[in-house]
Amino acid sequence: MNSSFNKLLTFKTLINVLMIIVFSANFLFIERVQALSDSKQIVLDAWALVNEGFYDPEKFNEIQWKKIRQKTLQKQIETSEEAYLAIEEMLRPLEDPYTRILRPKDYELLKSSNFGSEINGVGLQLGEDDDDKKIKVISTLGGSPAEEAGIVSGDFIETVDGISSEELGLANTASKLRGESGTKVLVEISSKSGAIREVDLERRSVDLRPVRTKRLREDSHTIGYLRITQFSESVPKKIEEALQELKEKDVEGLILDLRNNSGGLVSSGIAVADSFLSDRPVVETKNRNGIKDSIISQKETSYDGPMVTLVNKGTASASEILAGSLQDNDRAILMGEQTYGKGLIQSLKSLGEDSGIAITVASYITPKGNNIQGEGITPDKLLDIPDASEYGSSDDKWVKNAELFLESLLEKEEVSSENSELSSEEIKIEVAKD
Repeated sequence: MNSSFNKLLTFKTLINVLMIIVFSANFLFIERVQALSDSKQIVLDAWALVNEGFYDPEKFNEIQWKKIRQKTLQKQIETSEEAYLAIEEMLRPLEDPYTRILRPKDYELLKSSNFGSEINGVGLQLGEDDDDKKIKVISTLGGSPAEEAGIVSGDFIETVDGISSEELGLANTASKLRGESGTKVLVEISSKSGAIREVDLERRSVDLRPVRTKRLREDSHTIGYLRITQFSESVPKKIEEALQELKEKDVEGLILDLRNNSGGLVSSGIAVADSFLSDRPVVETKNRNGIKDSIISQKETSYDGPMVTLVNKGTASASEILAGSLQDNDRAILMGEQTYGKGLIQSLKSLGEDSGIAITVASYITPKGNNIQGEGITPDKLLDIPDASEYGSSDDKWVKNAELFLESLLEKEEVSSENSELSSEEIKIEVAKD
């Protein structure tokens, strides 16, 4: 009896164990299927976001966009990294380097550069050359390892740690240059002349200091100097504070320095235009439906005195919007050299697991209808003298040229004002005689 009972108990125990094993296996299988579903869902979400927002829907027919989705989803995609690689391959036929997947690290870094005041890396702002699609340096951040190494706007990134930038693409090249402070990265650089050199750069925290200002004293006039290094969320408020500070110092003219400002938040650049333009068009955007939307500045301004804006080949995107609006509205004289020519607007969207995707959603043109993309903005006065190594310093000849121009402008205004006062006095005398 006890033997039979023990056998029955052992059998029941075995059955329970087997059931636990079966259910556990099923549970693990369900989890695995769910994980696979989540990874493919990231791909589907990315496809849908691009399908809904990309600025050139005609491109979809050209590359058979729906078939690309089908082929992509037929692949084995079980991990997040496989999903990111699949999205990169899916986006490649669009031939738009600015529409790209952002892995969690890159997504966080991009958000921190737009909303924060510092970023870890080498201080290079990159773009893709329109002619040969090579990765091109738009600008270097002031005080960064890249600037100290002599890397300049117009240089090309050939390799990063031995991997070709052509193989990496724009997003991955930028990603490999970022990293923890103190770590190093080996970069092969080529210049426009074809000279190639290797540079060993040590990553560190780069203080973006987006707004810098000072007063420039001359013989008879006081000029304000205002430099914007990039357009982050905090910039419009900082500009207001800087202009108020310059007003208190009784500046008579202003030099706005946008050299090597590769952009940032377009909304920030447009908001800064409000500080200088009163109820004037800032920029026109053209969306995927061909609809143009004109953005008008507010009526109240923070500064309405004479201005010179300095631009160079590192001036891009949001800074080109600001420079173009000031030029087209005859608000400021542009001095320097042809700007970079990035006239596309990206929207940043979140994907699963803290990743994101940047999508080109519109193009923009200046108030007078000039297309910025691939063209850039031509200054009113071209400067053929070497650009300064330290912007705003006493050795900065571009700033000196801007100062001289503002002084002559202020002197003309003084003469005109004196003549106007003399004319008023003559009229009073004539009236008295009568």
